Amino acid sequence: MIRPPPGYRLNAATGLHRGDRQYQQDQVEIIAHPRVPGCALAVLADGMGGKSGGRKASDQVILTAKQLFERFVPGEEDPAELLRQLVGEAHLMIKLTAITSEEEPHSTLAAFLIGPDRRCHLVHAGDSRLYHFRQAEMISRTLDHSFVQRLIDEGQINEQEAATHPQSNLLTGCLGTLQDPPISEHLISRLEVGDTVMACSDGLWHYFTPRELGEVLHALPPRDAVEMLINKARSRARGGGDNLSMAVVKVETLA
Repeated sequence: MIRPPPGYRLNAATGLHRGDRQYQQDQVEIIAHPRVPGCALAVLADGMGGKSGGRKASDQVILTAKQLFERFVPGEEDPAELLRQLVGEAHLMIKLTAITSEEEPHSTLAAFLIGPDRRCHLVHAGDSRLYHFRQAEMISRTLDHSFVQRLIDEGQINEQEAATHPQSNLLTGCLGTLQDPPISEHLISRLEVGDTVMACSDGLWHYFTPRELGEVLHALPPRDAVEMLINKARSRARGGGDNLSMAVVKVETLA
């Protein structure tokens, strides 16, 4: 539980499951700022690249996030710049890891930083998503850096067709590749009581509509919602599920 100034609290939970894969390559963490109450950073990484390459990549994302956030000074430094730095430095470290290994480690990244003023900065690269819900209604979500999202943008397929497209796992950008990763930034100007922000990998969001996600996140505390969504995703995967992970932060009123 992350306790900001009086009036509200941030209730947070993470979830991580190997799915039906042999190896776990996702990583997720919510980090409370060590000196400023009500300030927290959530980071999720979906690693790719061989037996251990994906895990090396996602581990590097989390390590970079911890190091940067430890030095971050809320109120004096720019949260958006911190998130851009996270993408850039994690990308560089993953590329350096590839030089010393036989694998080709890559990773997605989805992160959000909530400040004590309830402004929420978000950044993502790849097809791990960020959702913002107000009560049960989805206010916004990120658009994937993927081949099928490009087809949707061009009007060639719709969202329903994208879910079953044979190239649904083909990314157009992520961390660790030769090209610089895409950096998509977003800002929620103020989180209200009842709002929920969630980061999740494609192994989770693939199995739900936004309405289903919103209803579960609104009805249950984060820990219970995470457990329910992971169990339901596992059931719907029918033995063919990917690694899945999620980070949820909900703004709640103090009783």
